[in-house]
Amino acid sequence: MLDARQLEALAAVVEHGGFGPAAKALSLTLAAVSLRIKSLEDTLGQRLLVRGKQVRATPAGQALLGHVKQVRLMESDLLADLQGGAAASGGRGPRWQSLSVAINADSVASWFLPGVAAMLHRHRLLLEIVIDDQDHTHDALKSGDVMGCVTTLAVAMRGCVAEPLGVMRYRCVAAPELVQRCRTPSGAVSPHKLLSQPAVIFNRKDALQDDFLKQHFGLHQPNYPRHFAPAVEAFETAIELGLGWGMVPEQHLLNKPGLEELLPGATVDVVLYWQHWAHEPPSAQRLTAAVKAAARGSLLALS
Repeated sequence: MLDARQLEALAAVVEHGGFGPAAKALSLTLAAVSLRIKSLEDTLGQRLLVRGKQVRATPAGQALLGHVKQVRLMESDLLADLQGGAAASGGRGPRWQSLSVAINADSVASWFLPGVAAMLHRHRLLLEIVIDDQDHTHDALKSGDVMGCVTTLAVAMRGCVAEPLGVMRYRCVAAPELVQRCRTPSGAVSPHKLLSQPAVIFNRKDALQDDFLKQHFGLHQPNYPRHFAPAVEAFETAIELGLGWGMVPEQHLLNKPGLEELLPGATVDVVLYWQHWAHEPPSAQRLTAAVKAAARGSLLALS
C-alpha cells in the first residue's frame, strides 16, 4: 500500500515548486517533507523528483501525481454525495469540486466554455484551465498536472483514453489593405509579397502559419517578420488593425466582417482529441461527457 502522507508530500513539492513551499503548505518541517519523499523513493526503488533550481517530477513521479489527483477527486465525489444526502435532510449542500484541464486558447474562447458551463453550474464544479498550444497540451496531462486535455495527439498516453472531438478549421485572413499589398496586378497572391509582410502569431509554439505556407505554397520554414500576441482578443485585434496576417478559426470570422481571406477557400484543418484518464471519478466523467457534446455541436465532423 502506498503511504498517503508520502504521496501528499510528493504532490505538494511539485505543486508548490519546491520543498520549502511544500513544507509551509503542509505545516511540516523541511526535514519531514524530505524524509517522506526519500521514504517513498526507497519503497518504490526509483527517483520521483529531479532536484535542482526547479524541482520537477520524473516519469515515475508523474504517474504517482496522476494517481494522487484521481484519489483526491474520488474522495471529493464521495464527500459531495454524503453532503448531498445531508442537504436533503436539511444540512449543507455539496461543496465545490475542482477539475484541472489543459486546452488551446481558441477552443476555450469558442466552444469549450459555452459547452460545459451548464454542467459546471449544475454539479458545482470548478475549472482550473491551463492554456497551451494544441500540439503541447498533452504535456500537462503526462506530467500529472491535469486530468484531461484538448490536443492534436491521437495516440492515447499511458493510462489515458483519446477520443476524437472533431475538426477546428482555420483561414488565413488580414485587413483589406494588407491583402492588397500581397497581390500581384492580376489579383493573385504573391508568396514573395506575403512573406514581406508581418504575420500575427499567438505564441512561439504556434505553427499554423507555417502549416498554411507549406500546404498551399509549398514553402518549408520560410523566414518572415512576426508579431506575437498570446491572447485571443489581442491576437485578432492586431490582425484587424492591419499589423499583419494570421490564422483565425472559422467560427471567429462570423464576427469579423472587416477581415478578408488572403487565399479564399484555402484552409488548415486541425483535428482535436479529448485525452483523459481511463478510469475517471464521476465528476471527471461528467466533464468528459460535456466536452464531447460541446464539440459535436461546434466542431466540424471528422471525414
